Amino acid sequence: MTTILVLNGPNLGRLGSREPEVYGSANLDDLRAALAQQVTDAGSGVELDLRQTDDESELVRWLHGAVDSGSPVVLNPAAFTHYSYALRDAAALVTTAGLALIEVHITNPHTREEFRHTSVISGVASGVIAGFGFDSYRLAVDQILRSQA
Repeated sequence: MTTILVLNGPNLGRLGSREPEVYGSANLDDLRAALAQQVTDAGSGVELDLRQTDDESELVRWLHGAVDSGSPVVLNPAAFTHYSYALRDAAALVTTAGLALIEVHITNPHTREEFRHTSVISGVASGVIAGFGFDSYRLAVDQILRSQA
């Protein structure tokens, strides 16, 4: 059975209370429930493992684990998007192993502060989906489900 890892970087554990005018009022538990329902409705037999960390090294280890377990990844690197070459190199391991790694963002970074316009992850990701709130995650999971069929 395939497990899709949905990995979230720093400060995303504060969704629902952190800048709701930017990120919305839903939290990670709401996202987990919506994505779990999505994979159940798809009848794919796929499992979902949603995680969040503020620790860069933990996120890198999770990407290494995705390679070892053959798990596709939906990744919201959050602030690590813009500067973490360690995370970029770990993400590259996922895609060079032939696994999907879809970078997602709740907001559209290109409409925000200039420092958010650059992603060191995008160049090694299978695809990027941004600006659709939690639907960014849903679109990424849908793409993985369709590629697994």
